[in-house]
Amino acid sequence: MNATNAIMQKQASLPLRNRHIVVTRPAEQASHLAGIITQAGGSAVLFPVLAIHDVDDPQPLLNIAARLDDFDLAVFVSPNAVNKALTSVVAQRVWPAHLRVAVMGHTSERALARFGISDVIAPLTRFDSEALLELPELREMRGKRVVIFRSDGGRELLGDTLTARGAMIEYVSCYRRGKPVADAAPLLQLWQQHALDAFTVTSSEGLRNLVEMLDSHGQALLKDTPLFAPHARIVEEARLLGLPQLVTTAPGDEGLLAGLIAYFSAAENLRPTQNGN
Repeated sequence: MNATNAIMQKQASLPLRNRHIVVTRPAEQASHLAGIITQAGGSAVLFPVLAIHDVDDPQPLLNIAARLDDFDLAVFVSPNAVNKALTSVVAQRVWPAHLRVAVMGHTSERALARFGISDVIAPLTRFDSEALLELPELREMRGKRVVIFRSDGGRELLGDTLTARGAMIEYVSCYRRGKPVADAAPLLQLWQQHALDAFTVTSSEGLRNLVEMLDSHGQALLKDTPLFAPHARIVEEARLLGLPQLVTTAPGDEGLLAGLIAYFSAAENLRPTQNGN
């Protein structure tokens, strides 16, 4: 193999080499996406735009844990819901063998696996409430009792639709979301070095927080930086915030990675990398 072929093979195996990609997932869920970006040769810049807090009053969650045998289905709306709820539940009891579990994405499935739960109802492609509601297991819900583990607030589509299908719904808040207090100076430094190549954003609320966490100079720079999102709802929010460089990817962390690789492979010579190569 000559030197040129060796270089081309290395470039193909590290498609994100010299690229600094900002991962905005909450700190508790950032490691998987950061890891696969690193495996592709990129540098994952961790900048969480959502902070996850315990609820002020844990008693409702503890009460639900004691009554889990009464339910037919438990739905966790996010990996944070899995981690926060099950940490409390397993501290006081075993998960009921009959109680089916539903989630919306692979990250939540991985979180469930850490608690020993592997029989999971989940969409295979799109990872949102709409996709979950399309699954046959959630079509006939008359008389079923469902508990939904979630944050304080959020979309009501899932519960409202299951109620319309005949289910009896109970909600329990198991965590609170907030805007982190973080120093954006590392991002500004990368921008000054022409080395901040992209942002990945996985929630509309997080996107709004990101804009608020930057000063006016950072907000202007953000408009010139590609933003990758795995859902059209987030992309639409970005448009409303005046962010023009948007890429919609396939769902999940793997979808984000594939979108990043496709974009930078196609645009390899359009923007100088950190080393000027």
